Amino acid sequence: MLQVLGAFCVRLSQKYIPNPLIFAIILSMIVYILGITMTDTGPFKMVEYWYDGFWNLLTFGMQMVALLLFGYVLATSPPIRRIVAWAARFPRNGGQAILLICTLAMVFAYLNWGLGLIVGAIAAREVCKQAKQRGVKVHYPLAAAAGFAGLMIFAGGFSASAPLVMNTEGHFLFERYGLVPISETILAPYNFIIVLTWMLIIPFVYRAMHPPMDEIEEIVISDDEAGKSAAAAAATTASERSAGTVTAYHREAQSAEGDGLGFAVIGMNEGATATAVPSNKLNDFNVAEKLENAPFLTWIVAAAGISYLLYHFATKGFDLNLNIVNFTLLIAGMLAYKTPIAYVQAVDEGVRSCGQLVLQFPFYAGILGMMASSGLVTLFAGWLISISNAYTFPAAAMISAAIVNLFVPSAGGQWAIQGPMLLEASEALGVDFGLTVMAFTYGDQLTNGIQPFWMLPLLGVTMLKAREILGYTSVVMLVAFFIFSLGLTFLPPFFL
Repeated sequence: MLQVLGAFCVRLSQKYIPNPLIFAIILSMIVYILGITMTDTGPFKMVEYWYDGFWNLLTFGMQMVALLLFGYVLATSPPIRRIVAWAARFPRNGGQAILLICTLAMVFAYLNWGLGLIVGAIAAREVCKQAKQRGVKVHYPLAAAAGFAGLMIFAGGFSASAPLVMNTEGHFLFERYGLVPISETILAPYNFIIVLTWMLIIPFVYRAMHPPMDEIEEIVISDDEAGKSAAAAAATTASERSAGTVTAYHREAQSAEGDGLGFAVIGMNEGATATAVPSNKLNDFNVAEKLENAPFLTWIVAAAGISYLLYHFATKGFDLNLNIVNFTLLIAGMLAYKTPIAYVQAVDEGVRSCGQLVLQFPFYAGILGMMASSGLVTLFAGWLISISNAYTFPAAAMISAAIVNLFVPSAGGQWAIQGPMLLEASEALGVDFGLTVMAFTYGDQLTNGIQPFWMLPLLGVTMLKAREILGYTSVVMLVAFFIFSLGLTFLPPFFL
């Protein structure tokens, strides 16, 4: 049944899913019309509210970009790619391959959603490539969909946007609601149970959708790519033994390593050849190049960063916020790349994955400006209150977040729009703020299964189209709806 349902959903997604920016523009138009028709705000006044709000989330937007960028760069680092390549050797059939890809994506996404997204993509490509070389048939579009599994549970982990925002000093709702500690959100017992349930069930849902042998579409591996594997691995090992010299030579070696392992990482030079840099090559560098390739500069920054993190957690406990998570990813990434210039070049490549986020965040801020200034936030909050009570509100909040996520695919941007409304309704109904924040996060990640915005980096790595995997992720979304709904309704009363 899951095979048939998955194939049907794939056909639908191929026809009706546009670029995510279209959703942002459409939602802006809808909010504009609602403001004119449902409040006493005039047409030009709504335009004024839109522009006034357009730049109000620049700090928040930068935090969201950093969260994706630093996670992306760490995910494409040599240590992480070696872990994936090592794990890819073990599956002996298509079902095992899907289970492995899904598990890797979920575990890394629990740590950081950007990390999980790219690791899932890399795992899909590498596992399928190694499987094909061993004669094991794996349906590549389904493998890529399994690599996206982390983006439908990440909000229960340590990079959940709304919970981290609400625990960050001076956040945009701080004056009214103060801080909501993570002990009441991502560290709440009911959240652990929901996340664990997801991780135990969803891999087998993906596995059950694996098509029969005669319908499998395997990964396509070029002869040139297949021939690079051994040489690239050897060159990478030699490069790492050299005295930490990383300029264009090292990046070429990393690109070749990526090609040899089957990674089509966005921005990397797919035609590069591996070149190990001997230690004496440093003698040919000028002072600037020697500083760029000096590992001790990375160690100084890392030592300072680790010292602060130890101090932070020692004095404040396990206190996570956006700034701490981003800082941790930055330090880990610098250590993974060893030299300053290697990290700089990795960031230059990874920043391409953030382009649409940078473009769309001002639109989300403009939407928030229209909703807040026109009174739509209060109006919508009143609707939620009228159809909910303290018991049913979490599920209602989740469903509302799932719907809005179709139009505003950034969790941070969406929280900027919905957060004031949901917390106002929560306060009126006497619902725990932490539970409201988590209900939002579940809804936001739920419809990632049919919203292609965050699939863009994965699609770039796997070289597939959104319509080829959305059918499978939409099936998983339906299963997730029951897991999240039941968990939010029945578990919190035991712990709050």
